[in-house]
Amino acid sequence: MVLRDSCGRPLLNLRVAITQRCNLRCEYCHREGEERLSEDSADEMSVNEIVRIVRIAVGLGISNVKLTGGEPLMRKDIMEIVNGIAAIPSLMDLSMTTNGVMLSSLAKELYANGLRRVNISFPTLNEEVYNKLTGGRLADVWKGVKAAVDAGFCPVKLNMVVLKGVNDDDVLEMIDFARETGTILQLIELEPINISKTYFATHYKALNEFESVLRQKALKVETRRFMQSRHIYHLPDVTVEVVHPIENTDFCLRCTRLRVTSDGKLKSCLMRSDGLLDILTPIRNGASDQELIELFKLANQRRQPYYNKN
Repeated sequence: MVLRDSCGRPLLNLRVAITQRCNLRCEYCHREGEERLSEDSADEMSVNEIVRIVRIAVGLGISNVKLTGGEPLMRKDIMEIVNGIAAIPSLMDLSMTTNGVMLSSLAKELYANGLRRVNISFPTLNEEVYNKLTGGRLADVWKGVKAAVDAGFCPVKLNMVVLKGVNDDDVLEMIDFARETGTILQLIELEPINISKTYFATHYKALNEFESVLRQKALKVETRRFMQSRHIYHLPDVTVEVVHPIENTDFCLRCTRLRVTSDGKLKSCLMRSDGLLDILTPIRNGASDQELIELFKLANQRRQPYYNKN
């Protein structure tokens, strides 16, 4: 059974924010669309609560789960979370988005507990620019990338949010780095969420010109139908994905995601904060699985394309 929303879109993917805490301060971070930033771990869902929510979701046909944050590796019980989710029958894919700073010491254990893919935020190879953007050290992330590849994660993706006047001249260098490390480069448009209008207007850069160059160089071009019809460019010895959701009706038409916020609310769209459904409070009040299933069904029906052709 696969749930479909009122637009006929299947529900296949769940993004679960397991914390809002982070050890970096990336200027472009959208924080998964959450408006409140809490540094209090007491506000977070427990391991059992997270695993139960995911188990309900998988039972409704969701096959792919991604752990997000904040920085997921800030959770001291991250191995329990990963292990508990990975053990759920019928789950096809468990992945994580991370800034990579803590990954070098945890990659092997994460893989052993059932995590299979990682997306690592990697905006630039320039140490000075990286520090200005994030407050972190580039060397720590580079070690995390190497550790992830060595641990067997496949694929390891490098998430590069392209910022006009900051790192837009670094794309070719990043493609070479992905080729050298055996990773996939993912070029991502800046999104106008949890940043100022001024920052967005100053640094937003459409990815069309990069796609034109990639199309000319590609040996093969794929379209990921169930990942918002994004394009994958297979260049000699390296792969580059392009994610441009801004004002993109096809991107929204092909969305297959539902989100769980760090404080346990079902969120239908990254761009929206209206219509949140609290699932954590019912769990803590003793709700049955069937009651949670109905909440998921309601949240799914609230999914609507943010950018709509109509």
